[in-house]
Amino acid sequence: MRRRLAFVLCAIVALSLPSPASAKQPVDTDPARGTLERYAADTWRSFVAMTDPDSGLPADRLHIDGTVSVQTSTTNIGGYMWSAVVAEAVGFIDRDELVDRLITTIGTLESMERDEDSGQFYNWYDHRTGERLTTWPPTGAPLVGRLSSVDNGWLATGLQVVRSSVPELSARAGGIYDGMDFGAYYVPERNLIARSIVPETGAKPCCYDTLGEVRIGSYIGIGKGEIPQRHYFGPWRTFPDTCQFSWQQSKPVGGWRTYLGVDVFEGAYHYPYTDEYVVPNWGGSMFEALMVPLFVPEEDWGQRSWRVNHPAFVRGQIAHGLEEAQYGYWGFSPADVPEGGYRAYGTPWLGMDPLGYPSNNDNTTVDPGYPGCPDSEPQPLPGPEDYTNGVVTPHASFLALRWAPEEVMDNLANLERDFDISSDWGFRDSVNVDTGTVSEFYLALDQAMIMAALGNHLADDLLRKAFVTPQFRGRLQPVMAMEEFANFRRR
Repeated sequence: MRRRLAFVLCAIVALSLPSPASAKQPVDTDPARGTLERYAADTWRSFVAMTDPDSGLPADRLHIDGTVSVQTSTTNIGGYMWSAVVAEAVGFIDRDELVDRLITTIGTLESMERDEDSGQFYNWYDHRTGERLTTWPPTGAPLVGRLSSVDNGWLATGLQVVRSSVPELSARAGGIYDGMDFGAYYVPERNLIARSIVPETGAKPCCYDTLGEVRIGSYIGIGKGEIPQRHYFGPWRTFPDTCQFSWQQSKPVGGWRTYLGVDVFEGAYHYPYTDEYVVPNWGGSMFEALMVPLFVPEEDWGQRSWRVNHPAFVRGQIAHGLEEAQYGYWGFSPADVPEGGYRAYGTPWLGMDPLGYPSNNDNTTVDPGYPGCPDSEPQPLPGPEDYTNGVVTPHASFLALRWAPEEVMDNLANLERDFDISSDWGFRDSVNVDTGTVSEFYLALDQAMIMAALGNHLADDLLRKAFVTPQFRGRLQPVMAMEEFANFRRR
């Protein structure tokens, strides 16, 4: 009853708010639209506040007092670019401002140091100048120059969105995108991509071997023809059901299949609080599961895989927050520690990590054991009273907007009602739902995910349409369509 009431109140507020004067989207009957437009307008204001007008680069984080960090990442820059495209589409800025902003950003990117061999950018730059950081602000600790397959994937995503959406900058954005070789990360003997490359030493730390947000780099490499299609089947879905892998979070169900000559263990974990089978990611976080489908229509191309898994994952996150831990709120993903610092939060049952990404600061995890293997006896499961100092991050709710819109609106309304977590700059990064302590920061990465989810909802999948080219679809959709996840079979 409380949930239904909160949603009705949210809808009433939405109907009372004016839409942006220059919004390009037609009027519809979505009762939450006004509230979502308010969220988008506020989130865009945080990007305006954290972006240097001379460089066109966003800072990594914005403090509630208006000060910003020195550093930015390639992910942040990509996120700012697609957020600017959303802001123009929804009516917060006009075309001239969009072009002016992105001319500055693209101009800085063109001048920034990157690896000559691969065209890949380094991880960290000074957002005021675009200079590569060699020491970490403010400590001054030496910073190794790395090329990240994940961060470059998100920068490339922003560039492709600009290339498709802003004809005035199409050639320049496309030139940078085309010059980024994702094949540099491919490790053929393992059919995986490296986490990073260190150009100064030639080190190539290997590898990402589970399904997570890292698949954006894989998808771009496959879509550009720089990585073979068979790589799609390289990462583990779960680890195999053998005692050798009894350390994984749960005993999977499933079996082996072969695609394009690659043997794949199609496994899934049972989550008792929804009584569903879910193909996990490494940590059980929303970021790992649902950032990629902001741009890639996985559930459309993977009818027997992602179409089943994404909504099941969302239901699992909701059940963890509301039933298993009984926080009263949900949404668990890497975020600020409200009291200071940063860490990975998640839903332990939905991750392969044997320690699990906990959903709280007190590291409450689960160990259901591994029947049939020595030294793998189940441990007593924690009760709701054991989940103390739970941490919820709003961006995790926005990532679920496509699959559970009513539950998302309810959750966000409850967070706004109960905590000092939102302002004219959007949602602050996280909240300890036990103590009420709220992070003092807005993070560019998380604001970019929020803007992407809202842009797709308010502007008819704007970012998916901008990102996916016929070439990309032609190389990726056929391999995605081949697969059948274990939880598809068990429906």
